[in-house]
Amino acid sequence: MATDLSRRLVAEALGTAMLVAAVVGSGIMADRLTNDVALSLLGNTIPTGAMLVVLITILGPISGAHFNPVVTLVFALRREIQTKAAIAYVIAQITGGIAGTFLAHAMFDLPILQISQTVRAGSGQWIAEIAAAFGLVFTILAGLRFRSDAIPWLVGLYITSAYWFTASTSFANPAVAIARALSNTFAGIRPLDVPAFIVAELLGALLAMALAGWLLSEPKPEPEMKAAQ
Repeated sequence: MATDLSRRLVAEALGTAMLVAAVVGSGIMADRLTNDVALSLLGNTIPTGAMLVVLITILGPISGAHFNPVVTLVFALRREIQTKAAIAYVIAQITGGIAGTFLAHAMFDLPILQISQTVRAGSGQWIAEIAAAFGLVFTILAGLRFRSDAIPWLVGLYITSAYWFTASTSFANPAVAIARALSNTFAGIRPLDVPAFIVAELLGALLAMALAGWLLSEPKPEPEMKAAQ
């Protein structure tokens, strides 16, 4: 039986909140423990990837574990979620993400409401976000096509990798970008830079959906050879 919408929305808000708390909180902890930026990034990467594996495993059966507006958009365009539910998902994700940022600040005795000053702008950053979102959505769609049971690990490992091969450290998620704009910490992003990130993430997701629609489609059966006359 399909889970009722209210429970699905709570799952999306909770999952996004926990994801952002992991991203922002591990960034704060890593930054406090070392002055080495590479070590800080590693300390930010591992908890994020691990948390994704956990959250998708435990909440996926309830809501599908989108935790990401571009993922929800793709499923809405594929008609796998109704439009009204998709809009509610996005609101829940953004709300949950902001709550996750506030929770991280509270845990580390920081001012709850902050505005990030971290500049993340330029063509390299935008191309990186296109690539990050493209890879994330394609990983999800290919995983659903061939190994749906492995989705938690596929997504967690992809994001762990994308933290390091993308110039932007792979936000790949408008809800997370908005939430991180409210944290002037290691994981932050200046609010002025968020709209370009969101546009890039949407573009990457749509490109992935288009390619997956062709590349992952069921092969058509070969026409039978006509019997020789």
